[in-house]
This record gives sequence, structure tokens and C-alpha cells, in this order.
Amino acid sequence: MDRWRHNLTMLFRMLVPKHYRWPATDIWLPGKRELHLVGSIHMGTRNMMPLPPQLLERLEKADALIVEADITGSASPFTYSEAQPPLAERVDDATLQQLSRLCDEMHLDLAQLEALPLWQIALMLQAQQAQRLGLRPDYGIDYQLLQAAQAQGRRIIELEGASEQLDILKTLPQNGQSLLADTLEHWHTNARLLQTMISWWLEKPPQQSQSALPTTFSTELNDLLMRQRNQRWNSLLRALPPGRYVVAVGALHLYGENNLPDLLRRR
Repeated sequence: MDRWRHNLTMLFRMLVPKHYRWPATDIWLPGKRELHLVGSIHMGTRNMMPLPPQLLERLEKADALIVEADITGSASPFTYSEAQPPLAERVDDATLQQLSRLCDEMHLDLAQLEALPLWQIALMLQAQQAQRLGLRPDYGIDYQLLQAAQAQGRRIIELEGASEQLDILKTLPQNGQSLLADTLEHWHTNARLLQTMISWWLEKPPQQSQSALPTTFSTELNDLLMRQRNQRWNSLLRALPPGRYVVAVGALHLYGENNLPDLLRRR
């Protein structure tokens, strides 16, 4: 009877989903577990602060906040240091020239990137791009949620943690060459994607039928950074005890093929 009632409730909620003015969706798992999945942006603009009052109310009623990593006290991947061979030995001439032009445009000293892993160079370029668009870490959605959770005395659960995320980056093939290549190739597309995700918070979130997004990852990276992580998170969230949870993950994990909500809705 309980299973039948759960299936009937799930069917109703799928047919008549609740819409929010921020990118989010609700998932109900068997065993009285309610997840409010929030599409976070790790860096935000000033007018993305404060968070919507209704979202803070959801957090206040939750048993815990679940995030990819608690970034309020974690080490940044930008501080990781392990000396590498010169860039000229690790990338081809075309990539080095493209990287040099981009550093000039961003007013970065290429020499300071010389000994960094390629994945770290890619992340630094992406962070610089976001800052030029007016985004700052303190205005990021997950950072604001973490601050609010701490103020409310809510429990905080990590899906990965900073050390596991660093391990993922360190195991990228060829020290992250594909991540750097994708960053350079999709530079302008990534800027438009950031602006699109900002609009989800400031204007209107997308519907699932409108969620086609430009590709900024290669197939290999998409599998490692999106699909595999969604699958791991799906397993972790299904193992939660009964309760209400606010779950903040990168907004791109909520949309597209093999997204996290779809995995959680499968029986």
C-alpha cells in the first residue's frame, strides 16, 4: 500500500511540478526523503545577494544542507602547487600561442602559469573570465547557502569535499590537457553560458523542455566531470535517512542528458 501511495504521489508531482523563481526542482524518494535540488552558480554577481526569502525558508525547515564541497573552510584548488615542466614541453605551438594571446587580453603574466598543471591553468583562466563578467565567489549561491546554514545551525553534508574534487582534477588525463583545450576552444561560448546561468537567478529559471545548453566539454570530460559525478551523487542521495534536504549542486548538473534529477526519478 505504501509503495502504491508513493507511486501515485510521484505521478501527481511529475504531472503538476512546482515552479520556483530560482533554478530548482523537488524530488521525493521512498522512505520519506524530500530533496529540494538547487542549481548553484559557484560565483555570482552582487545583485544575486541576498538569496530569495522562500529559499532561505526552505533551508530553515530542512534537516541539512547538502553541497558538493564546504567551500567556507576548504583549501582552494588554486593554491595547489606541484612544479611541472615548461609549457613548451607540454602543449603544442598553436595552444601556446592561443594561451599567450588570452593572457595578454586578460592582463595575466604567462610566466606565472608556466609551472602549473594544465587543469589549474584552465581553472585560473575560467575564474578570471568570471571576474571580468562581474562574478565574485562571495556572491556564489552555494557560498551564500553555506553561510545561511551555519547561521541557522543546520547540518552541512558534503557530496565530495574539496580534497576529492582536487583528486578528480589531478587524475585528468595528461594533467588536464583536455580541460585547457576545451577552455580555450569554447572561451566565448563559456562566457555566454555564464550569463545564461546568471539570468536563471535574476530573471527566470529554465524549464526542462527549454534546457538545451551549448557544449563546452569534450565527450571525455563530460563523462568524467558530469555523468560519473551525477551517478555517484545519485547513489549518495538515495542512501540518506528520512528527512528534508536542500541540495545545492552546479546548475549544469540539473539539466541536459543524464542530469541528476532524472537519475533520482528513476526507480
